[in-house]
Amino acid sequence: MARLAGKVAIVTGAAQGMGAATARLFAAEGAKVVLCDILDEAGQATAADIGGDALFLKLDVRSDAEWEGVVAETVKRFGQLDILINNAAIVHFSPIEAMPAADIERVLAINVMGTMLGAKHAAQPMIAAGRGVIVNISSVDGLRGCNGLSAYTASKWAVRGLSKSLAFELGPRGIRVCTVHPGGVNTQMGNPFGLTGDAVNVGYERVPLQRIGEPEEIARASLFIASDEASYISGAELAVDGGWSAGYYQTALPGAPASLAGSL
Repeated sequence: MARLAGKVAIVTGAAQGMGAATARLFAAEGAKVVLCDILDEAGQATAADIGGDALFLKLDVRSDAEWEGVVAETVKRFGQLDILINNAAIVHFSPIEAMPAADIERVLAINVMGTMLGAKHAAQPMIAAGRGVIVNISSVDGLRGCNGLSAYTASKWAVRGLSKSLAFELGPRGIRVCTVHPGGVNTQMGNPFGLTGDAVNVGYERVPLQRIGEPEEIARASLFIASDEASYISGAELAVDGGWSAGYYQTALPGAPASLAGSL
């Protein structure tokens, strides 16, 4: 059964990685999908590969004017907008004392302001229709802290809080808003060196599922929230992180995998 039949979705950061996987899955489930990214060539190629009604529109999520244009073009082309997946984001690794203000501003502008602007513009046709779903992609780092990721972590906590506020603002007008919190994911961002086989899972031994996630696994979580199966879910946060946010194995205590014996 096509779980998104008759729906129109915008997916940001859709040229590659989790965004591309989400766009592909949504199209396979019957949605008309608008892929948005700053990566023009890759975005066009991904949309062409999906085929059908898939459409690529170049978008810098920091631009209020570009967001207005993307939403207007989506409604003009397809007549409606039912789903927004705010997926576009960047990560930045640095100790706080060495982080230039420009890098902090860039992370917050893309990850937070981009999400807010997307919700601002997508909400308008959704309000007019009396229905809609906004899924904001946060992170496991929006559920806990992590050294070396202060700007990224701050941005993902902000996305989490924003989503709860939007659930209140938009819920009475028929729009549901939730967050998805991926852990490590096998994308260019999560696996920048392109490791394969056992090597890609090094460092995940203390996470309950002991492996990195795949983009399609995150996409399936967004699909569930976007579908009518989640019709009574709003303001919620769904961790898709292999159990990472639950904690780490304490190797000195019972129940830890034998493979971790002797590790700290």
